[in-house]
Amino acid sequence: MKIFRALLATAALLASQSVFAAASDFLVSTDWLEKNLNDPKVRVIEVSVNPGVYERGHIPGAVNFAWHTDLVDPVRRDIVGKDRFQQLLRDAGVSKDSTVILYGDTNNWFAAWGAWVFDIYGVENVKLLDGGRNKWEAEKRPLSALVKVPAPGNIEITKVNGHLRAYLKDVVAAAEKKADVALVDIRSPDEYQGKVFAPAGVQELSIRAGHVPGAVNVPWGEAVAADGTFKPVEELRKIYAAKGIDGSKPIITYCRIGERSSHTWFALSKLLGYQVANSDGSWTEYGNAVGVPVTNLAGTVWGGK
Repeated sequence: MKIFRALLATAALLASQSVFAAASDFLVSTDWLEKNLNDPKVRVIEVSVNPGVYERGHIPGAVNFAWHTDLVDPVRRDIVGKDRFQQLLRDAGVSKDSTVILYGDTNNWFAAWGAWVFDIYGVENVKLLDGGRNKWEAEKRPLSALVKVPAPGNIEITKVNGHLRAYLKDVVAAAEKKADVALVDIRSPDEYQGKVFAPAGVQELSIRAGHVPGAVNVPWGEAVAADGTFKPVEELRKIYAAKGIDGSKPIITYCRIGERSSHTWFALSKLLGYQVANSDGSWTEYGNAVGVPVTNLAGTVWGGK
């Protein structure tokens, strides 16, 4: 019996190590990053949404990408264009052989958006700092207000993977069962049911509340531990499988404007290896669209009962 238990313990250890190995292809720990801050091939980029966060103190050597202006098109309702993104990366010192570490505030939502944009443009060796800025600060790791301008990088953007992005027509096709695609709504249960239009204090609203027909609700927070790090891969697999999301068909994730759903896109795509597209238009686009079906469990119509 003791030998059997020892074998079980060894198997569990090996399983946990294999899970970490798989996750570490796309995640780095705070400890790893602090030890590798002086590696010239490691480029650290902060993608936070709250004004002034980077300026008050950031991970030493990190470059700031402003989500509102750098990773979206300033005129079109679109992500940043290829040429502009390439210049942004070069100015941040990113080269062909760089390892890029992304992190940010607000649960790494916008850093995950950054990872999604990097993936669309085929940039390799991009990883998230597991737990993001919150974990780094909680552990009292070094912060700096000094802004360093890195030597220009030489990266070239040569491809665009449009399959990682779901447009309104793709979401509608899934809702109307014209496409065999699983829909994952990662918002809060109240948003999903239609009790509220958006989280408290949010300005971007839709005309209607509810969710896309056929979508399952797996709030983004179910994927993380108390410290904001992702749960182990096998635990993630069970969480999504319990809602019918097992990677057997393509997946579309959505939230309100695409940032929280980027976090789930990262979990499903990078950590679990599923085929996933993120809808950056999300509910703000879908809930304002004319002629599309909506499921509203709360019975709210046009904001009233």
